[in-house]
Amino acid sequence: MTTTLPRPLPRPFAFLLGVLLLAVAHTALAAPRIEQWNTAAGARVLFVENHALPMVDVQIDFAAGSAADPAAKAGLASLVRSLLDAGTATLDEQAIADRSADIGAQIGGSTDLDRSSLSVRSLSSARERDAAVALAAELLARPVFPAQVLERERARAIAGLRESLTRPATLAARRFNAAVYPNHPYGTNVTEESLAAVSREDLVAFHRRYYAATGASIAIVGDVDRATAEQIALRLTEGLPRTAPPAPLPPPALPTAGETHIPHPSAQAHILVGQPGMSRQDPDYFPLLVGNYTLGGGGFVSRLTSEVREKRGFAYSVYSYFVPQQVAGIFQIGLQTRGSQAGEALDVVRRTLAGFIAEGPTAAELKSAKDNLINGFGLRLDSNRKILDHVAMIGFYRLPLDWLDTYPRKVEAVTAEQVRDAFARRVRPEHMVTVVAGGDGDTQAKAAAR
Repeated sequence: MTTTLPRPLPRPFAFLLGVLLLAVAHTALAAPRIEQWNTAAGARVLFVENHALPMVDVQIDFAAGSAADPAAKAGLASLVRSLLDAGTATLDEQAIADRSADIGAQIGGSTDLDRSSLSVRSLSSARERDAAVALAAELLARPVFPAQVLERERARAIAGLRESLTRPATLAARRFNAAVYPNHPYGTNVTEESLAAVSREDLVAFHRRYYAATGASIAIVGDVDRATAEQIALRLTEGLPRTAPPAPLPPPALPTAGETHIPHPSAQAHILVGQPGMSRQDPDYFPLLVGNYTLGGGGFVSRLTSEVREKRGFAYSVYSYFVPQQVAGIFQIGLQTRGSQAGEALDVVRRTLAGFIAEGPTAAELKSAKDNLINGFGLRLDSNRKILDHVAMIGFYRLPLDWLDTYPRKVEAVTAEQVRDAFARRVRPEHMVTVVAGGDGDTQAKAAAR
């Protein structure tokens, strides 16, 4: 994922935020009330009114993630997003930065597999808020993608890619990604050649096709009323085209199980095991979520940590997780261990996974998983920004508006049998891909010492 980080808050804004954070803490424990409507242009708007702080957070999402990249031009979506604030018809890059600082606004955003977003944080007073929204609207509707900035960002991306390819963790992740999603957009990796192939005309065409009002999702959280929220949504989308939304992604085919070793002189072997997992609207979402906490998502209380770290000392950290996406996102188990013991560690991982699939969680494990997921849920909603993240996710993936309200109840309702059933159907050894990168330095050193 390529992320454009927001600029630091101006000092008065940062001070005000720090002073007032406590005011919102007590209101963040209950799930917020979400209002929803569609604009005339076809954008979906989700709004949470919250007057605890004098600020407003806005995020607009488009189905313009890296999965929309042509394979030969992987990296295009990220370049489009990163160059939105590189210049418009009336403002150059420096003028945009200056205006953002003058009005005390943060403008950022990101690109992942499914979506590209632009986010805005501003004081809720009319002058600052309207100026921030107007600037964001101009960046969205009228970017010019200056050729010289494209060359600069392309060179930066290529330099970063070259450096990352010297690390075994990157080599493992790229090979793993391609092996889990063969012939699917989720499995495409950025290369120097794909970045070099992107032209300014490609940026313009991608923006025109994917940054459309129709099908966009807007989340608004903060110190404004419904009428003001409607004006914000209209302002952000009125200059955007109304082209048809892109077609939904196809579900990925399940890969054939296999193991790959990537040579690297590192002492540590980086091990990844997994397959396609679940989507955001997956009917098995909650059984897989609760079960994974026991398997490898619960840190020191997980089975993988107990078997791999505590009992055998093979790794400092071992984990498992699901990444829900528009279609089946990745299920991944990962750890690092000395190269000479990678095979033993991998055997323990596989036995632990097989045992969990066969047995499911114990009654004590199930209770611990539920308690931790439910009791920790309030911490996910203890700031405007965290609420915005969840509301944006609900809007983009078209989840029920009461998703936050029903989350604790649905976690609590999961049974051990549902966990066993979901894992038995969805996590299959015949489809589990394994990649081991590095560890050669330790293996060779042990062989030389014999």
